[in-house]
Amino acid sequence: MGDFDGLVAAVTGGASGIGLAAAQLLADRGAQVACLDLNAADVKDPLYGVACDVTDGRSVQAAVDAVVERFGRLDIVVNNAGIGAQGTVADNDDAEWHRVLDVNVVGIARVSRAALPHLRQSGAAAIVNTCSIAATAGIPQRALYSASKGAVRALTFAMAADHVPDGIRVNCVNPGTADTPWVARLLAKADDPEAERKALEARQPMGRLVSADEVAQAIAYLASPAAGSSTGVEVCVDGGMQNLRLRPRG
Repeated sequence: MGDFDGLVAAVTGGASGIGLAAAQLLADRGAQVACLDLNAADVKDPLYGVACDVTDGRSVQAAVDAVVERFGRLDIVVNNAGIGAQGTVADNDDAEWHRVLDVNVVGIARVSRAALPHLRQSGAAAIVNTCSIAATAGIPQRALYSASKGAVRALTFAMAADHVPDGIRVNCVNPGTADTPWVARLLAKADDPEAERKALEARQPMGRLVSADEVAQAIAYLASPAAGSSTGVEVCVDGGMQNLRLRPRG
């Protein structure tokens, strides 16, 4: 018996990286899991792939409807879909600001809005948003991305307050730099990928990148009925980056 037996979860961005790790863990622990993703064809059994573009309200509603039609209910939403951006505040034009905020912030609102009628009918309703260390720590060359994740953090707390009367818990996970396909793509574009990777590892006090599986464990904890008194909570999975101030090594 698992703590998610009888529950249905939808994970956006569930075809790879943190989303896939979370989906697999929830399924291992008893949930029926739908992965909502642009690349839904990549999703393998026992996960259920559903094509979804979080920037398109009709696509989101159709995806949520498909999940409920298949499984008869929806109890857990993991808002994990997101995109990155590099540069200072001056390095991205208005179109890029709108594009990133549309995915990272408004996408959460679209998915949550579509899911709310079903979550209100659940006795174990939970929403978990994937935020970032960038929401709480100033990181160079991440102005747009940080702004979007700061909004995700604030949105999480506001949603938690709004939906306590509905019996829906809303929390977020704040990963540090994670060893995911997205980070691998960034490293591949660097002039010296190995040096860039070492710099990212050194930035985190534990001296390594966070794993997708570690972030998934935090997501599963917050989504679980076992965390029934946790709402408006953020869990850092960042190798100590947020709170530790170590002396330089050497």
